[in-house]
Amino acid sequence: MSIELEKQIQDLQKQVSRLEAGTKDQLSMVVFSGDLDKILAALIIATGAAAYDMKVKLFFTFWAISSLRDPKKNGKGKNMIERMFGIMLPRGSKKVKLSKMNMAGMGTAMIKGIMKKHKVASLEDLFVIAGENGVEINICEMSMNLMGFKKEEMIDYPQMTICGVATFLSDAAESKIQLFI
Repeated sequence: MSIELEKQIQDLQKQVSRLEAGTKDQLSMVVFSGDLDKILAALIIATGAAAYDMKVKLFFTFWAISSLRDPKKNGKGKNMIERMFGIMLPRGSKKVKLSKMNMAGMGTAMIKGIMKKHKVASLEDLFVIAGENGVEINICEMSMNLMGFKKEEMIDYPQMTICGVATFLSDAAESKIQLFI
């Protein structure tokens, strides 16, 4: 082998070593969609990764935040537009709909029935399982502000933080796996 080729191989090996040293056994995921099937997929992946002892950090933004709203809680001090978003968007995980074949709610009811029949955990159960297994949920502060959501109207979840995109980017930079749903 030529000296030049050997040097290139050594340089590449050093770069790979630096990359490997900078990553953790961690999954960082952007949860953007507010659709039931997509949030289910995100939580199934998250709880599966947590079962394999991976650190899991979910970044809920835009439409996905609606699934984190507690239907029994209200945010105070909202202006008219913020109240309208609150009315138009689903209030909690039981109100999110399928992305396809919703059929005015029939499709959502059917898939929930099939899930129950096959003993597949509901979205609400998956949030509990995720919390018990240390899955962190970070909520995008900018999205919350745009939609007029308040921290006090979110579900009780053990590892929930409101933060900015810089937190997600920092987490993603040190994660072996990054996903967007």
